[in-house]
Amino acid sequence: MKDIYPLLIAGAIIGVFSIIFALAYIFVKDKKEAFGFTRNMKDKDLIRRLMKYARPYAGNFIIIFVLMLVSIAYDVISPLMVGGIEDLIKDDFELSRLMTMVAVYAGILVISLVSTYAQSIILQKTGQKIVSGIREELYSHIESLSHGQLNRIPVGTLVTRVTNDANAISMMFTRVIVNLTKSVFVVIGVLAAMFLLNYELTLMVLCFVPFIAYFTVIFRKFSRRAYRRVKDCTTGINIFLSENLSGMKITQIFNRADRKMEEFSDRNAKLKKARMEEIFVFGVFRPMVYMLYITSILFLFYLGGRGYLEGFSFMGKTVTGMVIVAFYMYINKFFDPIQTLAEQFNTLQSALASAEKIFTILDIEPDVKDAPDAIELDTIKGDIEFEDVWFSYVPDEWVLKGVSFKVRANDTVAFVGATGSGKTTILSLICRNYDAQKGRILIDGIDIKKIKISSLRKHFGQMLQDVYLFAGTIRSNITLRDDKTDEEIMEACRFVNADKFIEKLSAGLDEEVRERSNNFSAGQRQLLSFARMIIHKPEVMILDEATANIDTETEALIQNSLEKMMNAGTMLIVAHRLSTIQHADNIIVLSHGEIAEQGNHFELLEKKGKYYGLYMLQYEKQRLTSAV
Repeated sequence: MKDIYPLLIAGAIIGVFSIIFALAYIFVKDKKEAFGFTRNMKDKDLIRRLMKYARPYAGNFIIIFVLMLVSIAYDVISPLMVGGIEDLIKDDFELSRLMTMVAVYAGILVISLVSTYAQSIILQKTGQKIVSGIREELYSHIESLSHGQLNRIPVGTLVTRVTNDANAISMMFTRVIVNLTKSVFVVIGVLAAMFLLNYELTLMVLCFVPFIAYFTVIFRKFSRRAYRRVKDCTTGINIFLSENLSGMKITQIFNRADRKMEEFSDRNAKLKKARMEEIFVFGVFRPMVYMLYITSILFLFYLGGRGYLEGFSFMGKTVTGMVIVAFYMYINKFFDPIQTLAEQFNTLQSALASAEKIFTILDIEPDVKDAPDAIELDTIKGDIEFEDVWFSYVPDEWVLKGVSFKVRANDTVAFVGATGSGKTTILSLICRNYDAQKGRILIDGIDIKKIKISSLRKHFGQMLQDVYLFAGTIRSNITLRDDKTDEEIMEACRFVNADKFIEKLSAGLDEEVRERSNNFSAGQRQLLSFARMIIHKPEVMILDEATANIDTETEALIQNSLEKMMNAGTMLIVAHRLSTIQHADNIIVLSHGEIAEQGNHFELLEKKGKYYGLYMLQYEKQRLTSAV
């Protein structure tokens, strides 16, 4: 009985830890909803969809699998060879046999290392191609979404999907799947070799497997919990930084730096606490598995040592030195993949969570899309007609109510009215940024829903009130990366009076445009936007509040540009400054989503209706300003 006391003591220690973990598992709640990690898609569905991206590279994965089997062969064969060397040294020693076995061992090791290296290279390249394909599909899908859909999704969310979530999927393809597969094959191969070598000792090792599985289940719960806390806190601190770094000037102006620092410190402390919890979980799990590994080694040495020194038999079979050496190496190779399985599984869950978020975006059906029989338009004249058009952003809250009007090719038509009357909405509907719920919009007599969106928009040039310039140069912002000569660019700039300030810049067209284009004034940005529109030679030009928020001098330049552009094609203008549109062929006055009146500048003044009231109001304001 005394002979098994050491085994009983080790078993008792493992049992105590098992009870402690069981109590922790029972009493610690794991509320997924608290961390925003509810899952709506099943793992098998996510994996099936992800495999669609891997299918074109099936040949690469077959090569990787073959290389993996070659590298696994080393894990299975090497303990037997080392054990054989031990037997060779103990019995009739022959140097030539030893050198042969060492050479064979070194050869297998080199083959395994080469196979592992080749496997890693092929796997990384394949994984990056897969993730690159996912990113491109996701970005292309985001481009296809309507303005309304893009307005509902925060930009930060879309950026995270294309970058962070795609990287998480990359981890799955480049590391997790192969490592999980390799670990399973290593465990199977090692177990098979152990059974062939000595099934009694193998059964002894297998006694630890239930405890490994038990500790892994416990670890999975706590690791998921810790991981969710970390991700939740990381998201919180990223949102805080995104908002407050953008608004740093406001913080400084109102002297709120100390208060914002307190808020940041609070979020930072929460993230630190979550990270510490994650470290603690891994700091408990790894030593526990290592304890099982060491205990199994001690059992092996205890039983095998007694069998070797005293002739003690275990389950009726004496253990030799060769068996002890081989089993010592096998136990290490058996426990190592099992120890990483739980961690790999957690990474897999993270990748699947990211995949679900990506597929949630990909599953959004675009509100505005091409009809099956949509046609291409090579050129258009510019005739536009609205037929009883109704539109609402929110159901039953109509922004446009039965709007009907005609625009003749090469005419300039202006839309005026109070904020919210539907001016900008009309321009958005013409370009199919949104689709009207009722009525039809015709271009050259063709319903725009029967024209391919890309074909329709290439004939339009738009200039918005809030001009957006990309980081780059003046040249790249005007051409939008199209191949244009310097002469073509400068011709467009001269046409809109942008050449004057560009020529004063040290780098000219190659002048850097910084983030948010804060090194240019509002007027300069407007002029560059004019040039960008003109150089692409659209048949229909759309200007939404082109003269808003600019100084009088720049307005005069833009007025001059507008007069030139009115002869370049059909022009649609939204303007609060009525001085901008006095030369328009037709002015449509909107009120509460309906056309109140229309006509040219002089006709509307004679009617003394809404337009007359707006004109007199602005005239009086301008007179008072001049008097001051």
